[in-house]
Amino acid sequence: QVQLAESGGGLVQPGGSLRLSCAASGFTLNYYRVGWFRQAPGKEREGVSCISSSDSSDGNTYYADSVRGRFTISRDNAKNLVYLQMNSLKAEDTAVYYCAAARGYSDSSYFCRTPGAAYWGQGTQVTVSS
Repeated sequence: QVQLAESGGGLVQPGGSLRLSCAASGFTLNYYRVGWFRQAPGKEREGVSCISSSDSSDGNTYYADSVRGRFTISRDNAKNLVYLQMNSLKAEDTAVYYCAAARGYSDSSYFCRTPGAAYWGQGTQVTVSS
């Protein structure tokens, strides 16, 4: 059974840090382009960061302007995981964060803007508040 599961969300004060994990079961995440997306109440879903698959030729990583310099996406291929390290968190980062994985994309920025048909996790809540 193909599944993605996010973990690591929670409540954190402004300026704090969290690390989200995206775990795959039923398939090897290494060969998929993976992205982190978020949706806040009343707002559209936003592509936060996306990373190329381990076997892709582009090898690029995308960050939304709102998180560049604060968030870092990375892979642990041995553990079949993708992380999102979030530092200097702000109240506007509050949202449900989802990971998604797909094949067939040639560019991480395009995947982050139009994830289309992908495997999706159930999401993890991140709340930044004092």
